[in-house]
Amino acid sequence: MCGIIGYVGARPCKELVLKGLEHLEYRGYDSAGMVLVSDAGLDRARAVGPVKALRAVSDAVSATATVGMGHTRWATHGLVEERNAHPFLSEDSRFGVLMNGIFENYIELRAEVTAAGHTLSSDTDTEALVHLLEDEYDGDLAETVRRLYPRLEGHFAFLVVCRDEPDRIIGARLAWPPLVVGRGDGETFLASFTPAFLEETRSIQIVEEGEIVIATADNVEFRAVTDGSVREHPIEQADESLEVAAKGGYETFMLKEIHEQPTAIADTIAERFHHGELHLDGIGLTDDELRAMNRVLIVGCGTALHAGLVGRYLIEEWGGVATEADVASEWRYRNGVFDPKTLVIAISQSGETADTLAAMQIARERGARVVAVTNIMGSAVARAADGVLYTRAGLEIGVAASKTFTSQVTLMTLLALHLGAVRGNLTTQQVAEIGNELRSLPDLVQRVLDDKAMDAQLDMLADRFCHDRFFLYLGRHLGLPICQEGALKLKEISYIPTDAYAAGEMKHGPIALLGDDTPVVAVATDSHVFEKMASNLEEVRARGAHVIAVGTEGNTAIAQHAEHVLYVPRTRPELQPILAVLPLQMLAYKIAGRLGLDVDRPRNLAKTVTVE
Repeated sequence: MCGIIGYVGARPCKELVLKGLEHLEYRGYDSAGMVLVSDAGLDRARAVGPVKALRAVSDAVSATATVGMGHTRWATHGLVEERNAHPFLSEDSRFGVLMNGIFENYIELRAEVTAAGHTLSSDTDTEALVHLLEDEYDGDLAETVRRLYPRLEGHFAFLVVCRDEPDRIIGARLAWPPLVVGRGDGETFLASFTPAFLEETRSIQIVEEGEIVIATADNVEFRAVTDGSVREHPIEQADESLEVAAKGGYETFMLKEIHEQPTAIADTIAERFHHGELHLDGIGLTDDELRAMNRVLIVGCGTALHAGLVGRYLIEEWGGVATEADVASEWRYRNGVFDPKTLVIAISQSGETADTLAAMQIARERGARVVAVTNIMGSAVARAADGVLYTRAGLEIGVAASKTFTSQVTLMTLLALHLGAVRGNLTTQQVAEIGNELRSLPDLVQRVLDDKAMDAQLDMLADRFCHDRFFLYLGRHLGLPICQEGALKLKEISYIPTDAYAAGEMKHGPIALLGDDTPVVAVATDSHVFEKMASNLEEVRARGAHVIAVGTEGNTAIAQHAEHVLYVPRTRPELQPILAVLPLQMLAYKIAGRLGLDVDRPRNLAKTVTVE
């Protein structure tokens, strides 16, 4: 998730680009860069850190240029270093490119341009495009981009400038990353989001998927990638509130981030599973070392631990190795017994969680190998590990995690698949089948988020139960960590006391809490424990509790055991957690809204816990 902005007009644009990047900085702050089209050619400045670091070196670019574009980066490919900062220039400095998104076939693209004799200066996926432009350019930049477009796999929005066509910027978009045009008087803006230029114009046009946009000062043309035909788009008026625009039209950052989950999951999978093959670079251990491991320990805190608990089930199921998941703040004070054949997986969204870092240090001191799962490149967790697997959720502003959780679960699923393949428990065909279903999850997640019937049902449930003072969440097997995560969301943002329990343990104490009208939320999607779960729900209903169940589409049996059923699309049971958590996120969100609470800034909580 990066921020991009372009400008074509009559005004000197350096300050316009810098201000636009400052408005987009919530989309990424690892590094920033800009390229301006001057009389002498393309001027570029880049800096590691926030936009203010770029501003500090901006004297290096033209003060009079009237065409330019800028980028603020959330790192996905390549460490946080200046050489990996956008924009990228061709070796002859004729072309400049920047991008938000991912080329899933970047390995093939980089190999292609290297074989053609180009020298790559970065570790990114984006740089390959600028060298393809060098080789393919025929005097018409827009047409060259259109020809190259079908060779680019993934989801992206990119902007291109050319020294030989200094009066225009070419843009293109595929899948989720947004690209919007701002129309002014004799000037045009392009950006990943409207906050970049709302101080200058509210007149906008949306670039659709599969389109090329040609922006000049006085004209904007939209062309279909398929045949080059011109498309017409109406000019609309954007909301003038920068804060609302920064939230993408959503009422809160948390709601926006819930709806960004399809993109976050797709980015996390990307080239790691591509064309039926699994590639999990960064793990830091050889296949022989992974085969020699006799135990896996997963440590994390809060939401990260819940993702680890899902991973525990999958690693045991597919990897065939004994696996534990423990709270980092507790495990660090235990006299844990393990040896160099123990693989420790440390999960931390921020990469700075103090207890997780301490657990990693202890594990390494005792000879274990440590792999980090984090969202932040170059973070303390990443630096302390033998290997690092990055989720690609982008910046998450809401304190209560949403898209980072599903991204962590996605990455743990990929890791479990990798272990299963390496250790011989899964065949190549099984990996391909599971991987293909995993790749379909972003579309299924989008289906849930777009489900108006479910949304209305959640509104009704929030209205009915928002003033109840206790919720019990019940689940079994993979449903249990999803219940724990759902209960945590409700606690965090609604402040309602909530407990999450293994449904089979209910008779050992928690059933005493139930009475008439107690809301019980259950994850009862299809699995080998469905019948056991149904039996537990009957015990709950016999005590007068109201059961709200998350079930699998097509399973009408669950309706016999629950008062309300929230159906999610069917997929294999091992992948169901990513879908099952979505209604629980939204239920917590809507209940907090009914109570008038600030979901982005829940009391007493911080996004990153850097103290014990």
